[in-house]
Amino acid sequence: MGTVTPLPIGRPGQVGFDRLELTRILDLYGRMVAAGHWRDYAIQFDDEAAVFAAFRRAAERPEFRIEKRPALRNRQGMWALVGEHGAVLKRGHELGPVLAPVERRLMKLVD
Repeated sequence: MGTVTPLPIGRPGQVGFDRLELTRILDLYGRMVAAGHWRDYAIQFDDEAAVFAAFRRAAERPEFRIEKRPALRNRQGMWALVGEHGAVLKRGHELGPVLAPVERRLMKLVD
């Protein structure tokens, strides 16, 4: 008999979100939708980064982008929160603290 070779899932070297990361991001997205602030999202997977973009309206630029760049893991941290105009608002090694500014904004929207 021949050798069984597993098929790769996705492109080789493609960066993605694992289940816990995506659950955390989508939980935040769902709460922002419930608060009436976000209405659409997009996900992009590249060889260098995985990006989750949240939009107020589909025709606009994303209000926030959550980027995962493993190449920066040993430097500033692989997670980044990028604002609407492209400025990095927060960078870190863990997802929770990077999402904190959006969480605080959600608390202000709900109050």
